[in-house]
Amino acid sequence: MLRNLTLTICLLFVLSSLQAQFKTHQFFNQNGDKLSFEEVLVLSEEASVVFFGELHNNSLAHWFQLQLLKGLQAKHPDLVLAAEFFERDDQLNIEEWFAGKITEKNFEAEAKLWNNYQTDYRPLMRFAQEKGLDFVASNVPRKYASLVSRDGLDGLDSLSEEAKKYLAQLPIHFDSNLPGYVAMKGMMHGAPGNADFMLQAQALKDATMAESLFPYIDKGHKILHVNGSYHSKDGEGILWFLLKKYPELKILNIHTVEQDQLESLEESHAKSGQVILVLPSDSHKSY
Repeated sequence: MLRNLTLTICLLFVLSSLQAQFKTHQFFNQNGDKLSFEEVLVLSEEASVVFFGELHNNSLAHWFQLQLLKGLQAKHPDLVLAAEFFERDDQLNIEEWFAGKITEKNFEAEAKLWNNYQTDYRPLMRFAQEKGLDFVASNVPRKYASLVSRDGLDGLDSLSEEAKKYLAQLPIHFDSNLPGYVAMKGMMHGAPGNADFMLQAQALKDATMAESLFPYIDKGHKILHVNGSYHSKDGEGILWFLLKKYPELKILNIHTVEQDQLESLEESHAKSGQVILVLPSDSHKSY
């Protein structure tokens, strides 16, 4: 009997070690306290707008986005899904597909799909379409961001009124001294092109994604916005423009990072979001 007890204890120890070894993720708050997904869902329930800052190529992060979308939609049938991965000039294509006017195949043939759309974003879109959710293509068309990176924000003034419908309202004012923009400019040191214009292109994206949400905030909808983590890191980027318009808006900022270990939150990530999703450094990448 003693031998059986010893074997059982050894087996439990091995299983516990394997579980720790194969841990797939860990949520933390800014204090470094661990959170369960259920606790993150509760925090999301308390916010009017939830931002999920992703690592574009991390498939595990996209799976958690889908689970959060499902959890929020279960309690908010009028939830709005908005995202960076579609640009404003694809909005009509999306609405026609969601309304059954065109097939999904036709939609995918006409829309500007990111390279990992099929594996990482299609499940989100299909769920939204099946549940009858509104979807907001929030990003600025890349051709206009490219124009700004070459000529600065002043380059937008010569666009037609029709083209300007796809942009945040001009003129766009932003604080280039925000730490995120300063860090971005530092990373561009020595790179070709005008660093100031590159920052302005980033601000154009942030401002347009924020402004895309204004009509739904005004109507009192709950919103889940999916974007690259840098666009919402440290509460800056899109959030800065959103809070400029709605200073009392309740926002939850979920930020995704990768670490070699998942047991504790590295200090450098602590202020990146109100909730930090930590994924293994070797987790699956879609590209």
